[in-house]
Amino acid sequence: MILFRYLTREVLLTMSAVAGILLLVIMGSRFIRYFSNAAEGDFPVTILGNLMLFHLPGFMELILPLAFFLGILLAYGQLYMNSEITVMVACGISPTRLLKVTLLPATVVAVLVGLCSLWLTPVGTLNTETMLEEQRSRLDVSVLAPGRFQEFGQGRTAYISGFSNDGKTMENVFVHELGDRGEDVHNYVTRAASGYQEIREDTGSRFLVLEAGERYGVTPGRFEAQRLIFERYTLRLGATRERQALDSFEVASTPALLASSDPRAAAQWQWRAGLPLMVFILALMAQPLSKVNPRQGRFAKLLPAVFLYVAYLSLLLAAVDTIGSGAWPVAIGVWPVHGLFLGLGLLLLWHSQRKGMR
Repeated sequence: MILFRYLTREVLLTMSAVAGILLLVIMGSRFIRYFSNAAEGDFPVTILGNLMLFHLPGFMELILPLAFFLGILLAYGQLYMNSEITVMVACGISPTRLLKVTLLPATVVAVLVGLCSLWLTPVGTLNTETMLEEQRSRLDVSVLAPGRFQEFGQGRTAYISGFSNDGKTMENVFVHELGDRGEDVHNYVTRAASGYQEIREDTGSRFLVLEAGERYGVTPGRFEAQRLIFERYTLRLGATRERQALDSFEVASTPALLASSDPRAAAQWQWRAGLPLMVFILALMAQPLSKVNPRQGRFAKLLPAVFLYVAYLSLLLAAVDTIGSGAWPVAIGVWPVHGLFLGLGLLLLWHSQRKGMR
């Protein structure tokens, strides 16, 4: 038990450090991308935190297998560097016993990965797509950022200088619209001291209410213009649309995938079910790969191991695409890819045991 706790602690601590670094890099990249979209007015900044939270399970299902793989390599590599594995073997710890100790934390990681891939990731993806679809379907002035010319639907371009303290009233509003008048295209420019959005509960329609301003109408090529001075002017933005149903298999629940006869559903289900299995296969390959010469250093086989993981993941993705397109039988599925790397892991383990655990 002392040996088990020691090895498990070393592997899990190293895995946590690697997972934290990878998660920070990936989440930072996605945050910058979403923040740029929010700055352009694609959606309000207020939903940015929810979007990042919904993406977290999808990141974890890919990060945890790699982090556990590298955790075993680095932790056991350090033990080889300090000759601790040599002492364990001298005390009667066989390679099979060491493998059993490795597979116990692998079970915990596989359960977490399965929880993410089979349940949390589809739920998070569904919530993300629903939220973005709702923002795309709404012609909401809440996406406007002060000091920028932005489009917000139906050929309208708006500019505001700022919001009031409560965030509901816009100040110094400028709106440009294009309207058809027969064969001509008419330009409408509206300027107001303030404005706010109003929603009619009975019809669901939304209006932009402008106060204390002027409205100009100009047709290019004609030497005439219209001018309207108003105290209150209302622009209809449109009705709030219902959310559109998302039929993508990536957002479907696992029971729904099992009940479907579509090859894309089968490919998606096999992808989700294969990720927990991937943890055990990577653990099997990591133990022989972690054996290093003290003169080489603990990072000697890190780069080949990363290439091995990338090849594994790339073949899985290629198999999923091939099954989804109908070019590969569903009955065979992605399992030959898992079988290939399982055989590679067993071959590496046999070769390591044949050379001994010196």
